[in-house]
Amino acid sequence: MIKGLLKKDLYNLATYKTSLIIIILFCGIAIIGTDAINIAPAIICGIVGMISLSTFSYDEISKANRYVLTLPASRKELVKEKYILAIGGTILGGILGIILTIIVVNIMNYLRPENIINLDYRSLIIATMGGIFAISFLQAVQIPSMYKWGAEKGRIQMFILVLIIVAILGGIYFLINKININVDMEIINNFINRFGIWILIISTIIMYFISYKIAYKIYKNKEE
Repeated sequence: MIKGLLKKDLYNLATYKTSLIIIILFCGIAIIGTDAINIAPAIICGIVGMISLSTFSYDEISKANRYVLTLPASRKELVKEKYILAIGGTILGGILGIILTIIVVNIMNYLRPENIINLDYRSLIIATMGGIFAISFLQAVQIPSMYKWGAEKGRIQMFILVLIIVAILGGIYFLINKININVDMEIINNFINRFGIWILIISTIIMYFISYKIAYKIYKNKEE
């Protein structure tokens, strides 16, 4: 049944195909213009990952879940399918971002042999994993919110959360500069290079797992 639910959502997401291609091309052009080679995977990952959540709006408008629940499908399968779609979209966005970055860098090196860019694949992967982690965090918060309050209120809640996170990070940065805390960046960089990828992977899995449990508990007790 999950396979059928995925087909339904992918069919609805097909309407974003043209927009997604344009956005990916735009990111490629942006890389050429700014040399920001590590940003593209995170951006594309975020776009594809968040587009996957638009299926909640389709289901809410069409009342699709009421119909689906009359079929041999359980609420657990409905929730599980949404997470499979969200995770798959996020990973696909990261992979597309890496491939696009490699292609663009090679084109730039061919067109500008006097200014060769040496692509650091490890840094690229870490940056991509950072993007996946960030989008996964937003999804992990937003999906249970959408089950609780609906698609529109869930999106509003996400934007509020982003603003709060930005404010907190800005406040931490301000305090560090204000009280002149000396941070040894070399130690931090070495730690990230050694354990960064694994920390991001494990943290992402834990976030999705907790989010899934919360979302299923909410939806199990919700009337359609």
